[in-house]
Amino acid sequence: MKPIIPLIIAWLSFPCFSQNINIELFSSGLSNPVNVKHAGDDRLFVAERAGVIKIINADGTLETTPFLNVNSIVTNNGGEQGLLAIAFHPDYTTNGYLFVNYIANNGDTVISRFTRNSISTADPNSELVFMNISQPYSNHNGGDMHFGTDGYLYISTGDGGSGGDPENRSQNLTSHLGKLLRIDIDNPVIGGLNYSIPADNPFIGNAVGTKQEIWAYGLRNPWKWSFDRDTGDIWIADVGQNQIEEINMVTSGSAAVNYGWRCYEGNDTYNTANCPSVSTLTFPVAQYTHSNDGAFKCSITGGYRYRGTEQPTLEGFYFFADYCSDEIGYVQGDGMNFNLTFIEDFGSDGFSAFGEDLAGELYIAGLNSGIIYKIIDADLSVNEQILFNIKIYPNPVKDSLNLDFRNTTHVIKEINIFNLHGKLVKSISKPNSTITTFSTKEMQNGLYLIEINAENGSKKTSKFIKQ
Repeated sequence: MKPIIPLIIAWLSFPCFSQNINIELFSSGLSNPVNVKHAGDDRLFVAERAGVIKIINADGTLETTPFLNVNSIVTNNGGEQGLLAIAFHPDYTTNGYLFVNYIANNGDTVISRFTRNSISTADPNSELVFMNISQPYSNHNGGDMHFGTDGYLYISTGDGGSGGDPENRSQNLTSHLGKLLRIDIDNPVIGGLNYSIPADNPFIGNAVGTKQEIWAYGLRNPWKWSFDRDTGDIWIADVGQNQIEEINMVTSGSAAVNYGWRCYEGNDTYNTANCPSVSTLTFPVAQYTHSNDGAFKCSITGGYRYRGTEQPTLEGFYFFADYCSDEIGYVQGDGMNFNLTFIEDFGSDGFSAFGEDLAGELYIAGLNSGIIYKIIDADLSVNEQILFNIKIYPNPVKDSLNLDFRNTTHVIKEINIFNLHGKLVKSISKPNSTITTFSTKEMQNGLYLIEINAENGSKKTSKFIKQ
């Protein structure tokens, strides 16, 4: 089995509790991953921006043969184009239907379906197109989608691009852009579209020209969003214009929601010309500014609310990241009382997407590194902390790093040092039981992780900086 290597640890403190979060290297070798989904089994499927979908097995190994390669019909010019999202039909095990959201060579959004031809490959010649959405500019493509528990396909779209939504498409119900769309892909219109409009979509019967696929509107660039698997609530991270990144949440079944763009950016006014009453708008449950504490921020990557079982202390946390600062954060709370907390930055990966496996465990994709990490709770119990009680100094380090084992009750089996990309750079087996010294002279400056493994299977991880 491929080892799962802890990469970086972040220490987090709160007035009411403290929490350690780790991200562990789960799989590597991908190119510009932008979407991570499961298909009802223990594998993960990763969409690469160039138009390739690859499979990660349960042990983290990457299948060498792509599941689907549609590079020839996908354009990925610029950072917001490409194959943006995948979604597996609720009955995928039986019908083998995979849905994709990509930017075609003409620059427009395409929502289409491919069919599996084996457990590990899909047929690139099986495409059935459901929607073509004209894109006036090359940015703000939104581009995520999920099936709801109602069996319908929900699709997020950006406002069409440029800046400031110059044609006010997001508020315009005759445009598919800046919306959350909802379609029935199982009951196509006879002699017409390959899908139909669910009977309870909110704008059926509105004025001529209204796009009846619209479920919600007033979005700028909902790059990633998700359903809470326990409640069905919708969580949308909407990328801001100049200053504010926002997180929206509405309860399951909420329709005709207007999230407010371009009238508002977060809770602040942006352009209120010809806008509806503020009482009709739904404002974010959490937001942050680009100059919020710490590193410069620019673009939110939405994630999931943790509903797995392996990390019980993370229950109910909604995880997100910022693409520029490489910070991972979370929103915690219930009802309308939510608190947003940033952990610390995790290097320079450019986090592009979160993923949720069949069991509800969470993953995060590094666009720049091509690495998929698993999010874990790194808290040691009080007893474990006492048992380890290992001093690591100095930190930052220049020429040598010392590990003092004199106060630990563990028998140390091995010490490993990994660089930012999870590559093993140093290893010592059965180190000295008192003080062990690593030479760091030949190591490049940067952030490293040290992993200490005990004979009884216990493990301690910490980070240090080489200057």
